[in-house]
Amino acid sequence: MRTFLAIADLWGLTGEQRLLILGYPSRSTYHKWCKQAREHGDLTLDVDVLTRISTVLGIHRGLGILFPTEQLGVEWLRTPHNAIIFGRRPPIHLATSGSQDGLLTVRRFLASALGGLYMQPNTIDEAFMSYDDAEIVFR
Repeated sequence: MRTFLAIADLWGLTGEQRLLILGYPSRSTYHKWCKQAREHGDLTLDVDVLTRISTVLGIHRGLGILFPTEQLGVEWLRTPHNAIIFGRRPPIHLATSGSQDGLLTVRRFLASALGGLYMQPNTIDEAFMSYDDAEIVFR
């Protein structure tokens, strides 16, 4: 839970978005979880919440591998994307839709990109210049 809170801060999630990602527990329950996590207390979460947190960790990990800085990863999450699955909306919109499937879809998209499947260009990619053979050096 502490790691989820740190990622939520990094991504700039609102309180409402945090609740949606976690399956919309009551605000009092959410604040109790936060308090327990910050105090390193015992915390029991159900399988749905654990799956959602695990998915957020997977998204964060994928962004960390695909982008050289956390800032670029967050920018990718918040920039409208041309991939059909995102409907020209930012991936964070799908991740914070409240459904576990929305979160998992973003996670699977990143996993596909990590696996080498083509990822449609985004505005971040506009300045990318492909390498030519002269730039490849074998030692």
